[in-house]
Amino acid sequence: MANIQIHVRLPDGVRHTLEAPEGYRVMEVIRDYGLPIKAECGGACACASCHVRVAPEWADRIHPPLDEELGKLDEIADVSEHSRLSCQLLTGAETDGIEVELATDSVAAVTHWVAG
Repeated sequence: MANIQIHVRLPDGVRHTLEAPEGYRVMEVIRDYGLPIKAECGGACACASCHVRVAPEWADRIHPPLDEELGKLDEIADVSEHSRLSCQLLTGAETDGIEVELATDSVAAVTHWVAG
């Protein structure tokens, strides 16, 4: 089974190409690569903190959001017509090569530990 590629742009413009096996949540892939995504509920579609914007050319290539996801997106102030919750997108043939941008409201604070 071939790995699926996901292209993730951070709010600062840096673009990352990630690979994952089929069947993973896009949110899990972003988190597992160490990118700063909040994903507070761990993929249960309960918090909307894994908000991404799908590149416009991908909008018709992926499944539309279900009512539960739409309800969570309604709770976000900075939502757009291309907003999705990355926990509701699975890696597979329909998402191979997908381009998403991590929304500013979903960027986790990055802390650096200093050994003392």
